[in-house]
Amino acid sequence: MKLGIWLPIFGGWLRNRPEEGMSSDFNYSRQVAQKADRLGFSTILVAELNLNDIKGAGEPVLEAWTTISALAAVTDNIRLMAAIRPGYRLPAIVAKMAANIDQISGGRFEINLVSAWWRREMEMYTGSWLDHSSRYSRSSEFIQILQGMWKNGPEGFSLSGDYYQVNEAILSPKPVQVPGIPIFAGGESDAGRNMIAQYCDSYLMHGDEPDHIARNIADMNERRAKFGDKPLSYGMAAYMICRETEEEAERERKSITDVDQSPEARHSYQDFIQQSQLKTKISIEDYSVSNRGLRPGLVGTPEQIIERIKIYESLGLDTLLIQASPMLEELDRIGTAIIPHV
Repeated sequence: MKLGIWLPIFGGWLRNRPEEGMSSDFNYSRQVAQKADRLGFSTILVAELNLNDIKGAGEPVLEAWTTISALAAVTDNIRLMAAIRPGYRLPAIVAKMAANIDQISGGRFEINLVSAWWRREMEMYTGSWLDHSSRYSRSSEFIQILQGMWKNGPEGFSLSGDYYQVNEAILSPKPVQVPGIPIFAGGESDAGRNMIAQYCDSYLMHGDEPDHIARNIADMNERRAKFGDKPLSYGMAAYMICRETEEEAERERKSITDVDQSPEARHSYQDFIQQSQLKTKISIEDYSVSNRGLRPGLVGTPEQIIERIKIYESLGLDTLLIQASPMLEELDRIGTAIIPHV
């Protein structure tokens, strides 16, 4: 099992704590990234949101791709994953940017493709919005252009689709990674899962109980087999509370789920529910921690957490992307007490 982290570009992960001892500026994110690199974490995921989904739309948040590019130059071994929302960028330009970041990092770059759920943000920044099925159709074209430009030679790559047109587009230099940069994506609708099974390298899931994760993996393996490609890998988001005693961990869990939602957080929550097609009902308590992170139950002593991680590993999960608060201090706990044993 590989343990990666989410970069705290929002200044935290908790909606009931205005201040978590984490700054949303680049200096703090750089410190987190470099510490995670030193401690042996596998991956850093940087979300792409132009508004702050955790602390409120008006609060500061770092931009994903400029941040990941800067981190590529100041880290050594950890892999670097930037989310991308197709509605904000042209795919041929993204293919070029991604290849360049892969060069800067020495082949450590990855992409998390997100078909977008926050209508308010999309309308603010682009003035447009697509329905759910159209967003996944657009994402399919987007991925095809990325992969085609990374693979094709001097003849370039062409695609004439419903959303994008490229004509003999040439890309040089190519990514370091061959045949291209790994693409991760998540989705719970049939449209989303079918797109991921056909085009992506890894299926990323929100946090959930083992039986639900097992069903997801079985479903995606079946879909993937229809395309005769290499198997998917599987990742999951999780919020971790590691303490010396179970009682300490439980006190912290209760504290962070005692949510008095702000109007901004409630607006974001309602928009997420309305614009996503989720097969799992979520509650305000789930939303108190980003990405349903408490559902995996990674709360307790190091021994309890390690035992729980091994259950997920036995199901076929190979990557956990961890959130914790505050990140710098929690990385020390997780890096010394958990990583050497998983």
